[in-house]
Amino acid sequence: MVTPAAHREAAAYLQSTYGMSERRACRVIGTDRSSVRYEATRPDDGALRERLKALAQERRRFGYRRLHVLLRREGQVVNKKRVQRIYREERLTVRRRGGRKRAMGTRRPIETPLAANQRWSLDFVSDQMTDGRRFRILTVIDNCTRECLALVADTSLSGHRVARELDAIIAQRGRPDMIVSDNGTELTSNAILGWADEAGVGWHYIAPGKPQQNGFNESFNGRLRDELLNETLFRSLPHARAMLEAWRRDYNEVRPHSKLGWMTPRDYARALSGKSGRHAANPDLSARRPLATPADQGSDQPRTLVVAG
Repeated sequence: MVTPAAHREAAAYLQSTYGMSERRACRVIGTDRSSVRYEATRPDDGALRERLKALAQERRRFGYRRLHVLLRREGQVVNKKRVQRIYREERLTVRRRGGRKRAMGTRRPIETPLAANQRWSLDFVSDQMTDGRRFRILTVIDNCTRECLALVADTSLSGHRVARELDAIIAQRGRPDMIVSDNGTELTSNAILGWADEAGVGWHYIAPGKPQQNGFNESFNGRLRDELLNETLFRSLPHARAMLEAWRRDYNEVRPHSKLGWMTPRDYARALSGKSGRHAANPDLSARRPLATPADQGSDQPRTLVVAG
């Protein structure tokens, strides 16, 4: 018996079974009478418990820390430990899916961008609809503000289509200094190489077999798959596009980001813009720079720029 609750149960058992007084029962088990007489004064948390369960049902892949941020946004003054206790009591813990590989050895850290439009990253994610047809999603991320700039879904995404989508993004928020991607055929095509030259954008290809060099996008893709793709059945391509756009807006404007001090990417971008006095949507902020070498990205591999054709 090491907990006060166990002492209270033992004292009650001795009193009811052997007719002991409270004083004698406490002396036998070696506890204090004030501990046995203590009555919990914890306030009723029924409303908080129901709201936490509702948020966890709505955001099934959120942990208690991110749910605590959402509760504070709603005006509820609640301690994070209290949220964690209720979270565990209600068994709302997020179940992990499978395992992941651990990086072996050492590597130099990737240089972190310090301004919006300093570096974007691109990657592809695959999924399928309820009828078995597969489609691909082009994800575009600003590595500084963590904003999701685009989620483009289609059954086929060529290099020309990627270039058109990048032109549409640049028309809204300006040209990036650099774009990082892997060595996929769509991204090493003549269409992309020609577009990068015409747009004056430095394009960096990560070393083959080194997805960690594109870690910002890999992390985002994991969140996208965990919170949306694995949770949603897509009936058609228009349905998938609508759900992706709704999730993208939620990710940028509502979802708290742990790496941004629990701010949303949109709020962080605005704060960063106000602090530096520079607006992320100004095209004049992006100057033409030479192609980055893998050494700038924390890689010890030789240069991997591929010229197609």
